[in-house]
Amino acid sequence: MDGTGQGGAHRIVIVGGGAGGLELATRLGNRYRKGNRASVTLVERGRTHVWKPLLHAVAAGSLDRAQHELNYLAQAHWHHFTYRFGEMTGLDRAAREIELGAMLDDEGREITPASRLGYDTLIMAVGSVTNDFGTPGAAAHAIPLETLDQASRFNRRLVNACLRANAQPEPVRPGQLHVAIIGAGATGTELAAELHRTVRAVVAYGLDRIEPERDIRIMLVEAAPRILPALPERISDATAVLLAEMGVEVHAGTRVAEVRPDGVVLADGSLLPAELTVWAAGVKGADFLRDLGGLETNRINQLNVLPTLQTTRDPTIFALGDCACCPRAGSDQPIPPRAQAAHQQANHMFAQIDRLLAGKKLEPFIYRDFGSLVSLGKYSTVGSLMGFLVGRSMFIEGYFARLMYRSLYKMHQTALHGSAPTVWRTLAGLVSQRAEPSVKLH
Repeated sequence: MDGTGQGGAHRIVIVGGGAGGLELATRLGNRYRKGNRASVTLVERGRTHVWKPLLHAVAAGSLDRAQHELNYLAQAHWHHFTYRFGEMTGLDRAAREIELGAMLDDEGREITPASRLGYDTLIMAVGSVTNDFGTPGAAAHAIPLETLDQASRFNRRLVNACLRANAQPEPVRPGQLHVAIIGAGATGTELAAELHRTVRAVVAYGLDRIEPERDIRIMLVEAAPRILPALPERISDATAVLLAEMGVEVHAGTRVAEVRPDGVVLADGSLLPAELTVWAAGVKGADFLRDLGGLETNRINQLNVLPTLQTTRDPTIFALGDCACCPRAGSDQPIPPRAQAAHQQANHMFAQIDRLLAGKKLEPFIYRDFGSLVSLGKYSTVGSLMGFLVGRSMFIEGYFARLMYRSLYKMHQTALHGSAPTVWRTLAGLVSQRAEPSVKLH
């Protein structure tokens, strides 16, 4: 066992370096930088972090991952916490230790051995994974957008498909440059809009044998009666109009029966030919959570937590973000898996750690819904902001909505870097955009 802390300091272990986990580790590291009251360790299987709501832009090629990646090891050094490269595989609640599996490189050589890490307070922030609902062929032939590597892999396949079609002697085959996106939630809808622009931008860089209006087809498939089913109907309707104007093909109220290498088979037996398929239809907790030390989970593997974010069967273990099923005051539905929820829960946990160390009663988490925004790239942004002063939501779209959408990301960057560095990063990004292609071409 390791991780006993410095001089008997309270050992805080955070598993998962997504938006909530990394923000919390950064703030706690700064708070307890001397290490005499608490030590902070972040366990994460990735090497770098990109804000998850940006993954669709990485996949479409409209965002260069190198400009937005954050290295965990460097962040830990700058903000006084410990980064452990590893993947949690088990939990020993009696010994208060987590089990980490061995990490291997691309050649199968061991980087770090299997180990155990002790904790006094454990905070699970491992996010969610794609839920394909057991659809035949989905795991083999559809690309999820859970990680940065998956988003980059999709983008490479997209560019390669365009290069292949342009170089072949025969004309572009029907379906050869079609993309099927399963799931018209925020991720799927935003990806469809981004792809409509970026695929045409790739073709404009000299792929003159491809005719976008004839050869390229973006298809959005949703089982619910409308796109963006979790958001207000007015947002859904406005977004549907914008997608129709772009030429994105929407199939609402349509279930997928099978995913094949050459396309998507619908419940009625018809085939949507597609070279590439993205699965963005649902989320669930990672499978290992289901049998994690006897902790209670719901039907989609999320850890059940109390209003204090403590797991229902162990007060020393907390969960936040998409991996937690947290009750919502005044509603029979849990807090939704949104980036704003993870951000708010990280802020709440930061404030509660001092109370925990002082032996004080913990306060319940109260979720504040600030509305929903959907970015359609450079075409538009639509959404609603909660007007707490007037007691109802306010529909917004266009440039103002786009500014509000970008502000969500700036809040995340500020939590990780501070205000001044975020301003400088923004200015540097604006300068670099002028000297680079508008889409990623490799």
